[in-house]
Amino acid sequence: MSVLPFDQRDGYIWLDGALVDWKDAKLHVLSHGLHYGSCVFEGERAYGGAIFKSREHSERFKASAELLDFEIPYSVDELIAAKDLVVAKNNLTNCYVRPVAWRGSEMMAVAAQHATIHVAIAVWDWPSMFDIATKMKGIKLDIADYRRPDPLTAPCHSKAAGLYMICTISKHRAERKGYADAMMLDWQGRVAECTGANILFTKDGEIHTPIADCFLNGITRQTVIGLARDRGIKVNERRIMPEELASFEECFICGTGAEVTPVAEIGPYRFIPGAISRTLIEAYTATVEPGESVVAADISL
Repeated sequence: MSVLPFDQRDGYIWLDGALVDWKDAKLHVLSHGLHYGSCVFEGERAYGGAIFKSREHSERFKASAELLDFEIPYSVDELIAAKDLVVAKNNLTNCYVRPVAWRGSEMMAVAAQHATIHVAIAVWDWPSMFDIATKMKGIKLDIADYRRPDPLTAPCHSKAAGLYMICTISKHRAERKGYADAMMLDWQGRVAECTGANILFTKDGEIHTPIADCFLNGITRQTVIGLARDRGIKVNERRIMPEELASFEECFICGTGAEVTPVAEIGPYRFIPGAISRTLIEAYTATVEPGESVVAADISL
């Protein structure tokens, strides 16, 4: 991906119902969303110009806002049309799609019931991350210090910007130690997810994955679980303790950015990417980009 700063790029961004020049898509420094985290977003991907699971993402986008006590002033159909327009206007086919909504600058205090809700949609070039041979080598994960919060302490089913603060910290720490990402535990010390992707394991031909009750039940996660079950692979959604990792054979993560990416190492635990990982990589690729091969790209998640 380009290293050009995001505020210096060319193209168009959809902002509050209209296309504007990329560099003119700005907000005031006293916006509530910046100071108090009243901001939600989505991470989506277009393959061949078509946004994968666009409706599901738009539905979750609106639901996330409702959990933060505000309403996105556009319908699901309007959001879908706006995303398609931005992809087409920027002449992109394989790209990342970022809708974001936040409270504006009318009120600057914890309470901001009368702040305007702003919505923007940006897209940028982002091809598939690995060819399958590179993927099958597996990535290395650290184990994060911070844990996913108790669902009674935060709106964990909202894709809220503030919930990613500890993810950024954890990924930075992992990368400084030479890892690609970090696996996070939940507030009770059980396996949860990575900083921006869900995690799954295999044992005796079956998949085991944590129950998504204190983190997002990712749209990619739901897709991959469906693909596995369609192929006769049993999926067990259950509590997983860290000490169980020694008994698992394969491990892989999944998400809009990661797609399906095998893991070779989590701290002291080792895994060998194998048949289930390969099957689901191929199945997911065929689902999101039929008739196309996976393009090699940057290794970062």
